[in-house]
Amino acid sequence: MLSDVLGLTSEEADIYHNLISVASATPAELAESVGCEAGQVVRILCMLEGRGLAARSLGHTTRFVASPPAAALRALLVQRQNELNLAELEIDSLDEIYRAATLGRGVAEVVDVIHGTEAVRERVGHIQLGARKEIMNFVKAPIFSPGNMTDDTVIARGVRYRVILERAMLDGGAPSFDEIAQARASGEEVRVADMVPLKLFIVDRELAVVPLLGSASAAKAGALLVHESSLLDALIALFESEWEKATQFVTSAGALQNAPAIDDLDAQILSLSLTGLTDQAIATQLRASLRTVQRRIRHLMDVAKVHNRMQLGFQAARLGWLESERDNNRAR
Repeated sequence: MLSDVLGLTSEEADIYHNLISVASATPAELAESVGCEAGQVVRILCMLEGRGLAARSLGHTTRFVASPPAAALRALLVQRQNELNLAELEIDSLDEIYRAATLGRGVAEVVDVIHGTEAVRERVGHIQLGARKEIMNFVKAPIFSPGNMTDDTVIARGVRYRVILERAMLDGGAPSFDEIAQARASGEEVRVADMVPLKLFIVDRELAVVPLLGSASAAKAGALLVHESSLLDALIALFESEWEKATQFVTSAGALQNAPAIDDLDAQILSLSLTGLTDQAIATQLRASLRTVQRRIRHLMDVAKVHNRMQLGFQAARLGWLESERDNNRAR
């Protein structure tokens, strides 16, 4: 869209589109075509002329012709790219100033306090959109922040997104299996732990938000914003330790390695079973019957050649069924 890419208004883009579709046109003719007042069209044509997108006809100065789009628009695009490059350099410069100031922070400046639920939501959303490399997230109830699941635009920029869910959330069905599957399809890496020690949101290993939520009623307390410091280093180390211990969340048989005769539903049931969910909770999450879940678990035990669920979990780990995703993540 010209209005998006080159900064033209919708009216300016409409007039330019109409102008390139005819040999030449007067302001009055264009005004009738696009449904604008002639005076407004004149002003827009003068603007387009000034930007090199239109010119007056040599044979009739009251008529306008469009400049060749390939040349005219490419010149504007180069100009916009140069402006963006300059903006990026300015951002880097400001970031360096910020980092220098951060190094001089005193003890009292390492942690800021964010007051109120709405302020926390806004801050988490803001720093999430600004992420450049990686987001790490502990998620436990109650959910109140937009940073609990994937922002597709962030992952589309190549930002790694890792989330550890507390198992009780799966028991309660929030988030649902479908929501997690959709997040994983977008590129999010999800693991499940019996418990996570606190709510935590870390961006680029430079900034962390620690919501102060013991219960839904305590959400008004707000959050701590932790800047680069030994405290932030400790929070990062805590996340990495919990990540290694958490169970991977599998949504398809293709994510399993060395696991013959297992389809997608088997893989999903195995994954949820290994997180510690009951058969009924698994059935609810997958919208399957309890009998189907139990029959599939029996099939998984037969494939693994074991006699109980504890042995199934041990054998799945021993056979490396879940190792392919872990290896791929380490290779990044």
